[in-house]
Amino acid sequence: MTYGSIPELLAPAGSPEALRAAVAAGADAVYLSGQQFGARRFAANFDEKALRDAVCYCHLRGVSVYVTVNTLIRDDELVRAADELLWLYETGVDAVLIQDAGLVSVAHTVVPDLILHASTQMTIHNSEGVVRAAKHGIRRLVLPRELSVPEIERIHKPSEKVDVGLEVFIHGALCYCYSGQCLFSSMLGGRSGNRGMCAQPCRKPYELVKGFLDEYGRSVSLMTIHADGNYLLSPRDLCTYPRLDEVLKAPVHSLKIEGRMKSPKYVAIVVSVYRKALDAIFNGKWNPSPEDLTDLMMVFNRDFTCGYLLGDKGLDLMGHERPDNRGIEIGEVADYNQRSGEALVTLNGSLLPAAGDGIVFRQMKSGSEDVGMTIRPPFNVRANLLKICVPAPITPGSKVYLTTRVSLNRRAKEIIEYRAGNSERRVELDLTVQWDGGTPILSGVAWCGRGPVDVEMKGEFSMEPARNRPLTSENIEGMLRKTGDTPFIIRNLNLDYPGGLFAPVSMINNLRRSFLTLVEERINEAYRPSPDDVADAGKRLDDFKSELNSVKESKKIKAKCTIALSAYANTLDGVFGAVKGGCRYIYFEPEIVLSDRKANIYGVCNQLSLIDEIRKAAVYCMENMAELYWKWPRITTMKFLDFAVPLIPEMQTAGISGIMVENPGTAEAIRAKAPGIPVLGSVGLNIFNHLSVKCLSDIFSHVTLSQELSIEQIKELIHSLRSSSFSSYTSEMKVECIVQGPVELMVTKDCLLSSVSGCGACRAKKEKTWWGIRDRHGAVFPVSVDGECYTHIYNSVETCLVDDIPALIDAGVDSIAIDCRNKTGAYAEEMASLYSSGISVAEIGESGMKKELNRLKEKVRNISAGGITKGHFQSPLKEK
Repeated sequence: MTYGSIPELLAPAGSPEALRAAVAAGADAVYLSGQQFGARRFAANFDEKALRDAVCYCHLRGVSVYVTVNTLIRDDELVRAADELLWLYETGVDAVLIQDAGLVSVAHTVVPDLILHASTQMTIHNSEGVVRAAKHGIRRLVLPRELSVPEIERIHKPSEKVDVGLEVFIHGALCYCYSGQCLFSSMLGGRSGNRGMCAQPCRKPYELVKGFLDEYGRSVSLMTIHADGNYLLSPRDLCTYPRLDEVLKAPVHSLKIEGRMKSPKYVAIVVSVYRKALDAIFNGKWNPSPEDLTDLMMVFNRDFTCGYLLGDKGLDLMGHERPDNRGIEIGEVADYNQRSGEALVTLNGSLLPAAGDGIVFRQMKSGSEDVGMTIRPPFNVRANLLKICVPAPITPGSKVYLTTRVSLNRRAKEIIEYRAGNSERRVELDLTVQWDGGTPILSGVAWCGRGPVDVEMKGEFSMEPARNRPLTSENIEGMLRKTGDTPFIIRNLNLDYPGGLFAPVSMINNLRRSFLTLVEERINEAYRPSPDDVADAGKRLDDFKSELNSVKESKKIKAKCTIALSAYANTLDGVFGAVKGGCRYIYFEPEIVLSDRKANIYGVCNQLSLIDEIRKAAVYCMENMAELYWKWPRITTMKFLDFAVPLIPEMQTAGISGIMVENPGTAEAIRAKAPGIPVLGSVGLNIFNHLSVKCLSDIFSHVTLSQELSIEQIKELIHSLRSSSFSSYTSEMKVECIVQGPVELMVTKDCLLSSVSGCGACRAKKEKTWWGIRDRHGAVFPVSVDGECYTHIYNSVETCLVDDIPALIDAGVDSIAIDCRNKTGAYAEEMASLYSSGISVAEIGESGMKKELNRLKEKVRNISAGGITKGHFQSPLKEK
């Protein structure tokens, strides 16, 4: 159910209890997950019975159900994922959220009528991406949290002609990194956010460090930079409530609340506040309520921000002080009596603690732990003073925060228990009752979310002529209208009663219950596909499984006995060094200064100087039998596209062989300008299975596989890709793996250096200064800031697969890449030379190959920053 032109209010449901809270509080739709393939594996989630019950419960109350299948899917999981999609289709869910491009293909093949929404994990952040998604059958996109209202308006304009809705987050936790692009948890502990198992390393403490570069681009002479707070990667929580009317100016169809890991109480309070606000805005009577904002803060907050959506950034968005619930500050400790254990608190507002409330003392003394407690008698509140016994010594001056309130818990319980019977959430019935002799016949129309549903039922008993006290029409109507706690309310009741009949009250009540049960069944049937449609989908699923099985059992195509070497570079020195070392393909990503803040430091980016830099790199590559590709940033904003797309013809003249990007929408923008130019895809595409390659083969001639895949998974992907069943469209598709360099763990819109050290800290690039963050275990993660002031964070150790080159050749990989960005020319040349030697050794396959590759590995180790790792190449992602 939607409320006029107001967008849908979409609530999280991490458990059946949270789902009931969301419905009772006024959500128009809920999103939830089954037991597999959901991006919140640590939530309670729903087994098959619970999910089926949830769908019925919601549909009977006019609420839509969207199920998340929004993780990346391996080749060995495609059959299970297809089974899941068919089951969800048969169950009658309203839509499925998907991240994996290959799974979109599966859905279209098996269940083409299943409505698909693109998860925010797809990182669709430009208008070309929106249009492409719509052309591939996506009906709604969950936009990145990094987009502002003006950016959403601009993205929407070119896509107005396609049938696709836009969805934005309006409340809840914020990720530091662009969703779908974060490998921090994956590389540190094997728990991947792309597989629903993020361990939230962004909520851990870090310190900013600064140093200088040695000849290989490694950090030396590190010093700690003071910051106000240790949680440098921890954003505040999003809360757009105070400016919700501004959000409604954006062309969005759905307003989403984050929180599948949150409690039913949280869901009830947050949804009810936003429901009330949306209804008031629609009626033209809304002003933000301080009391409602207090409730939002009280139920959970890490301090609030209006987010990038409404223009917040830097310290207005980040919560460096602490990463957890803050509660609301209510006072300060004026005195502590060590003898009695009593603290005297000066209260600073109208929010007074009561018995059963939770408070916490944030200690002023360095090294002292916070002290939390539940308020129990005896305590004394007078005027602006609270006198209370505390469980541990408290330093005077410590701040006091209210973290839980009994009154709020009570209100949440009331919302869940009492609003569940609210007539606004009930299905209206128009009922007619006629009699065939003495047998009642009920026929009616139920007005549900799928429109009118006709229901007819003949009673299983016959009313007898009354001996002395016949039932009147009023008696029968009164009993039939008693719908109780069912999801129905009788709107119109027409009785064509002959009169003079009698039946026990229990029979009339059973008649009503049986009819309402039948109405429930008919409504749920209206949401489900027909048995014939399900049978047809089952046949398509069988065909799909047979095709996959034939691929799996097909004879392995003999791998090439050679492999090409590529390199990423972001300076001319890096380009020259990589080519000297033997790289055949160079992906050149020169910095393009588009940020107004950075332009004030470096000067506005000059197109001619950029073209000249590209030309120099291209000429050098051509002279040395190498090819140059212009590498674009992982996140290509509309501002970047405005700058870069018009330059493509001149860059082609300058000598580039193509362009490398990390997003399908960006590739579409390039092809629209230069249809014939080769477009290569990097790791941001999140290629996890061969069907994803198939989906992207129309715009990419070359793709880079995800760095979260193991060698066995790479082998299976490429085998499926090269099998005879699929060779028609993949024969020219090249597959690459990055084998050397620090994995990019995060890309974020936050300018970390500016937030901590002030704008201008990124002048470091000009001064050969090195930046990083250090965790509590001593690991140091390199940090760079690009030309749009986006922060990039890299792994503390470098991936090194030089001794695995034979396995990569055997797997059928076409090329391997070393990442020399933010490194020196010396690093690029020596590393390229080492890998060139490794390829030569592997291609020859001599008896001493293993020993020689190990010798090369030690040389790689000697010039790598922080040490080396194989990442997930030999250690697959954790599944539990």
